Amino acid sequence: MLLDRPVGAGTTRSTEAVVAARRSTRAFSDRAIDAAEVRALLRDAARAPSGGNMQPWQAYLLRRPAIERAADAIRATGVAPHRAVWDDYRYYPKRFFGSYDVRRKALGRALYGLLGIERRDTKRMRQQFERNFDFFGAPVGVLMTIDRRLERGSWIDLGMFVQTVVLLAEARGWGTCVQASFAPYHRALRPVLGMEEEEILVCGVAIGHPDHRDPVNALRTERDPTDMWLRQLD
Repeated sequence: MLLDRPVGAGTTRSTEAVVAARRSTRAFSDRAIDAAEVRALLRDAARAPSGGNMQPWQAYLLRRPAIERAADAIRATGVAPHRAVWDDYRYYPKRFFGSYDVRRKALGRALYGLLGIERRDTKRMRQQFERNFDFFGAPVGVLMTIDRRLERGSWIDLGMFVQTVVLLAEARGWGTCVQASFAPYHRALRPVLGMEEEEILVCGVAIGHPDHRDPVNALRTERDPTDMWLRQLD
């Protein structure tokens, strides 16, 4: 099983342990990761389920120089993240509601609380958010795209591919963060990546070794009890 490979001297982790350990890493150490190892991870992740074996994902692997060029292109737009226009697709609803909004706000309070950012300190909040565009200091970033002519089922397949990427990274002892924040800046990033017009920029994935000294990496989000979303029929 791919997830049961060694992750340290004399140790292995089960699939269940890898899934349970996965979390969003928002601070990375300066320890390098060989791009060839990431290419191998992406190759393994391509075994993810795919309806009709269409394999609708496209991936751009960025190392540090390319990450800096991408970040520069975003900054050059002069468009702050809270004013960015989601003109290719929307990740979030226009208006949050119900339990979805409750969980989102709880995450924000927990994240900014760890960083010592006060509720009304919008400047520091935006500075933290803008660290997305540097992949939080990770040595490697991957930007994921999909062909705009495909239907929603292919987006599900892309999601399963991304999930497989982050689980295989966790199995290797790496940290990851899946980032929708790049999507509104697709026009600025197209020439940097060489994207075709048919491609929609969906998300980024930061990959690297977590900086365990940074308090932001202590964040562990909660999940609702199973009975709140599972209905069993006998």
